[in-house]
Amino acid sequence: MKKALVCGAGGFIGGHLVNRLKSEGYWVRGVDIKENEYDNNNADEFILGDLRDPSVAADVVTSDLDEIYQLAADMGGAGFVFTGDNDASIMHNSVLCNLNILEEAKHKGVKRIFYSSSACMYPEYNQLDPDNPKCSEDSAYPAAPDSEYGWEKLFSERLYLTYQRNHGIEARIARFHNIFGPQGTWEGGREKAPAAVCRKVSMAEDGGFIEIWGDGKQTRSFLIVDECVEGIRRLMQSDFSGPVNIGSEEMISLNDFARMVIDISGKNITIKNIAGPTGVRGRNSDNRLIQEKLGWAPSTPLRVGVEKTYNWITEQIQKKVNVEEAVEV
Repeated sequence: MKKALVCGAGGFIGGHLVNRLKSEGYWVRGVDIKENEYDNNNADEFILGDLRDPSVAADVVTSDLDEIYQLAADMGGAGFVFTGDNDASIMHNSVLCNLNILEEAKHKGVKRIFYSSSACMYPEYNQLDPDNPKCSEDSAYPAAPDSEYGWEKLFSERLYLTYQRNHGIEARIARFHNIFGPQGTWEGGREKAPAAVCRKVSMAEDGGFIEIWGDGKQTRSFLIVDECVEGIRRLMQSDFSGPVNIGSEEMISLNDFARMVIDISGKNITIKNIAGPTGVRGRNSDNRLIQEKLGWAPSTPLRVGVEKTYNWITEQIQKKVNVEEAVEV
C-alpha cells in the first residue's frame, strides 16, 4: 500500500485529492491549519497543524511516505489577492510551508513531491488583451506577475526545481487555472469568482441584479475540481516534472460567465458592473504541453461544472438559512 501526505488537506482541492487517493488504495495522511469545513476528507490520519512551524513539518513528513502533495498556501480570490492588504502574509506564510516541507523531505528521503503553482505567475504583459492572452508554459519569463501571490508561486516553482537538481527530489509542478466546484469556499472574502457569482445569483431576487467587479469584459477559463485532481494524478505518475498548466481552454468573459449562471438559475437578473479588483484582463489555459507530455487534457464543458457548483452552493445557502431560522425560534 502506497503512503501519501496531502498538505492543505483541509482545503478545497486537498479534500478532493485525499478522496481520490483513498479510492486508489493509498494510505493518506492529511495536514492543515484547519479541518475541512464540509467533511470532504477521508484521510486515514488528519493532523491539525501549522506547516509554517518546522516541528509540525517534521512530524508529518516521515520516511515511509512514497509521495507528498503540497497544496498548503495562503490564498483566496481577487478580493484577497489583489487589494495588496495581504501581500506580506501571502509571501511569508506560503514560502515557509514550502521550505519546511522540502527540508523534511530531503532529510527523510521522500523522493516525489507535487507542488501546486498557479497561472497567476504568468506575466501581466501577456495578459492585457482579454481576447488573446498568452499563457503557454514557456512564456513565464521575463517574469512580471501582477500580484505578490504570483511572485511567490514563481519563486516556489524555482525552489522545488533546485531541490530536484541538488537533492534528488522528483518534483512535479502544475500551474492551476481557476479551479472551482462543490465543497469549495463560497463566502467570506476568500472565495473565487465562480463561487462568488453562483452565490450572488442564488441569493438574488427574481427581477433583481448582481454586481460584477470591473467592466466584466475580463476573461478567464475555469476548471472543475474533478479534472484538476485527474491532472494531478497523471502528472505524478509520469516522468515529466513540469511546470505544466492544468486548466480549461474554454475562455469566457466574467459578464458572460454571470449570464451562464443566471440562465442556469432560471431567474430574470441583470448585471451591474462596479469598481473592484479584477487582476489581469485575460487569462486562458494553453494545453498543448500537457497533451504532448501526458497525452491528456481536461475536457469537461464549463456549463456542466457550473451547474453542479450552482446547485451545491444553493443547497449551502438554504442550510444556512434553516440554521438561522432555527436559532431565532
